[in-house]
Amino acid sequence: MPTRRLDVGAEAAGERLDAFLAGPLGSRSRAQRLIEAGAVRVDGGVRPKNHRLGGGERLEVDETDPAPVEPAPVDLKVAYEDDAVLVVDKPAGVVVHGGAGITGPTLVDALSGRIAGGPDPQRPGVVHRLDRDTSGLLVMARTEEAYEALGRAMARRAVEREYLALVEGIPPARAGLIDAPIGRDRRTRTQMSTDTDAPREARTRFAVQRTFGKVAALLRVTLETGRTHQVRVHLQAIGHPVAGDPEYGTAGRFGLGRQFLHAHRLAFAHPLTAERVELTSPLPDDLLRALRGLGP
Repeated sequence: MPTRRLDVGAEAAGERLDAFLAGPLGSRSRAQRLIEAGAVRVDGGVRPKNHRLGGGERLEVDETDPAPVEPAPVDLKVAYEDDAVLVVDKPAGVVVHGGAGITGPTLVDALSGRIAGGPDPQRPGVVHRLDRDTSGLLVMARTEEAYEALGRAMARRAVEREYLALVEGIPPARAGLIDAPIGRDRRTRTQMSTDTDAPREARTRFAVQRTFGKVAALLRVTLETGRTHQVRVHLQAIGHPVAGDPEYGTAGRFGLGRQFLHAHRLAFAHPLTAERVELTSPLPDDLLRALRGLGP
């Protein structure tokens, strides 16, 4: 096993171990994999990825990467892929990455070896998420450089994300802006809400695309911010919850087995070339069946 030796200069004092090794090892995610595998020693001892360097240490790195994890079997469609980014058309029922209470294969598991970048080795390349039962387009990074560029684009709201949502009832306006801070619900801690002790800025725009009598409307929804459950919470807050939503609406409404929410369009500047990438995803069959049940 090849061992690489690196001396930490005084200028690196205070830097995290994984951040220091990101340059020499090619990416922060690779550095973290090696650290967590016990392949990195600081002055002869194993340290965690968030260990702060003091300057003057000798690092030893066994550079043979841990055996790659076999991709998990998840039925998914890749809408776009190159050396820097990968856009997935995520099916409903798939969680983006693991966490507390998560069982079964995740999207990250299914893309093992194809995505990279970011500070957390448990969710490499993940720059934004979709809920388990929300389908549609999701962009992921394949390199550290792409991850950082996409993260900056998200922060300045330069990634366009448009959803199709069927809601209960008909909004009073054909279009509108919902500007209401969101945070953890005061009473139900597993839900998000506008009734919260920890509000964070949240803005959602909507436009009515089609109505079905007085019982439902199909909306085009765009995000100006990206809070957890934002679309679902904001539409509930104006009295028109997403149809079929078991947490913020009525489970099973219009025969739906999940919330009618689909990430329909995604557009962004390519993180390396700056060329515009714009993709759309058609409604999946289960959502189309619900629309047909409402009328021609």
